[in-house]
Amino acid sequence: MDRARRRVIRAASVVALVAVAGAPRAQDGRTSTVQAAARDWLAITDRGDGGATWDAAGKQFRGALTRERWTEALAGVRKPLGTVATRAVQSTTFRRSVPGAPKGEYATVLFRTSFANKADGGETVTLEHEADGQWRVVGYVIQ
Repeated sequence: MDRARRRVIRAASVVALVAVAGAPRAQDGRTSTVQAAARDWLAITDRGDGGATWDAAGKQFRGALTRERWTEALAGVRKPLGTVATRAVQSTTFRRSVPGAPKGEYATVLFRTSFANKADGGETVTLEHEADGQWRVVGYVIQ
């Protein structure tokens, strides 16, 4: 093989490697479904309807505390923060287990959230894929 042809092949190989390395990875097909479920649930928290968030949460969540206790806790934490100014997904991860829960299919969605009274905040929503095929919230943390 002559020198010019080797350069062309080498250049084509480099372009192919860069194209493959720089190609975006395929998104997990569950990601948009999980993010939508988390956002729907957060929309209820944004309205301040603690009872409805408890009703919409997963079985593990409802089994961990009463509706009344959750409603009081949510109001105590969310109300002082004020309204949501912005909320953006930072990441979504899937796993088979989370601390303190039985093995299953879980997703954690991290949000960067700016509230009226806390500009640099965050929210972590953990969901479980329940037996009926629905993703439901089983954990919520405000940072």
